[in-house]
Amino acid sequence: MDKNTFTGLFLIMIVLAGSFYFFKPSEAEIKKESERIAADSAKKASASAPVAQAAIPAPAIDSTALKGPFGNNISGTEQETVLENQNLKLTFTNKGGKILSVEVKGQKTFEGSPVVLFNGKQNKFGLNLNIGGKMVSTNDLYFTASKTANGVSMRANYTGDKYIEFLYDLKPASNNVSLNIALNGLNQVVQGNTLSLNWETTLLQQEKSIENEQRYSAPYYKYTTESPDHLNVAKDEKEELKEAKIEWISFKQHFFSAVLLPAVPFDKGELEVKVSTQPKEVKWYGANMQLPFNQLAAQNYAFTFYFGTNKFSTLKDQGHEIEKQVDMGYWPLKYINRFVVLPVFNWLESFGWGYGLIILLLTIALKVAMSPLTYKSYVSMAKMRILKPEMDVIKAKVGDDNPTLLQQEYLKLYKQVGVNPLGGCLPMLLQLPFVMAFFFFFPNLFELRGESFLWMKDLSTYDEFIKFGFTIPVIGNHLSLMCILMTISTLIYTYFNNQISGASGQMKYIGYIMPIVFLGVLNSYPSGLNYYYFLANMLTFAQQFIIKSMVDDEKIHKTLQDNKAKPAEQKKKGKFQSRLDDYMRQQQQAQIQKKKEK
Repeated sequence: MDKNTFTGLFLIMIVLAGSFYFFKPSEAEIKKESERIAADSAKKASASAPVAQAAIPAPAIDSTALKGPFGNNISGTEQETVLENQNLKLTFTNKGGKILSVEVKGQKTFEGSPVVLFNGKQNKFGLNLNIGGKMVSTNDLYFTASKTANGVSMRANYTGDKYIEFLYDLKPASNNVSLNIALNGLNQVVQGNTLSLNWETTLLQQEKSIENEQRYSAPYYKYTTESPDHLNVAKDEKEELKEAKIEWISFKQHFFSAVLLPAVPFDKGELEVKVSTQPKEVKWYGANMQLPFNQLAAQNYAFTFYFGTNKFSTLKDQGHEIEKQVDMGYWPLKYINRFVVLPVFNWLESFGWGYGLIILLLTIALKVAMSPLTYKSYVSMAKMRILKPEMDVIKAKVGDDNPTLLQQEYLKLYKQVGVNPLGGCLPMLLQLPFVMAFFFFFPNLFELRGESFLWMKDLSTYDEFIKFGFTIPVIGNHLSLMCILMTISTLIYTYFNNQISGASGQMKYIGYIMPIVFLGVLNSYPSGLNYYYFLANMLTFAQQFIIKSMVDDEKIHKTLQDNKAKPAEQKKKGKFQSRLDDYMRQQQQAQIQKKKEK
């Protein structure tokens, strides 16, 4: 702290101290203010006494409502019924005749408690009917519950033999729940030719990172004539579905889904999603689907629920392309993942090995398959490195003032020695889609959920090597050890790659910046993904060491010089050389034209 700053702070303290002393109230003023506060408190106490003694009336049901539609079902006592098999535990409530909660057996949350897809009275599932000009929601009615052989029946009587029944059926060892909604004798009661099916639920947090869970959660739907689609994953959205018949809708979470498949596709409907800001809640989903009402004495609607995991093979067994709600990436990444990576992964999984070993073998398989491209890229970069001294001589002669001329001289050199300057980049670009495909593959792979390897307790989420106790922008509230190892290996790989290619200037340092950026991006991504990138870097080191022992720089240099010494007519032109000639001719013509204009 300098002298001026200290002096200023000292003067401010003197002013504050003086103001407290000179402007403090006198003892008489303090006594007067205390008497006023006491009098005000006594007045408020006397005014509030009658209100405190008065009883708050309980809300009463309108007597006219009891005489209206489903009057006998408007009031009642809420009761729960449990139905379960080896895979699911369903809790039903007679308030609305709906499923209150769904527990997926054998699955645990990040905290170790059972996975419950939804639970609570804020969840809704029922019909909205127009009866006598009044909208009646079955969510507000008290049904009569009774157990059947494999299910539960919920019935709400209108009058006599007129009723609504929800009949649920759960088969043994199944994740599917059949639902039949029967409207009996209501053809002269319900107005209009359509009904609305309302389904609302709040997704509960299952995974350690609620941000990642929100990133991969969205309502999905499928038109009968199209592939599945979804609403926005990052923000609130409401969409009207009316382009075609709707085959199914899904309340999809990261690793679990609740799917509703109607026996007859919906005519149209509306889907909505809201990102939750409440603790332990991921998102809120809402659906209002239109059902035809044909004014029949006995009207039935059949549905099937799927409650369970987002394991690709499990969803595929359900049919209807439900497995496509597992995000495998954009084109062409999703085809690489679905028809190349996933089959190899499943084949390795069939041996019963641990997932850490499976990822290692999967990475080795990919590297072996790509080794011809890696070799070609290495040789091309070696040629450019060997040519660098000659390129430096050309640059010294031409200078930096005329970049067009400098580029032309470089192209002449490439043509003389028969080198494609893009030869090292193209093989790397061909490998890039596979590298990017894994960016979608591992975060959405259910098989990694809860699987441990070394210090990583769950390969489907990040490992917390260091917990900060506070949040750092970009990085988050932790550091992942596997992400750190991946970053270090990438920096080392960049260093050796620069040695091979002979990169200089800005290009030399850009390669070091990107790994640091990805440290912040991938720090909260699954440790399984970072483990794969770490292995890929290490195997690349091994590949380059082997290739280096096979490639002779002196031999390459001799070949380049021999090419330069050959007459132009003896040099075999490839596609690149032909394009190079065309480019040089165009540049020469452009320069001649400029001279003429001057």
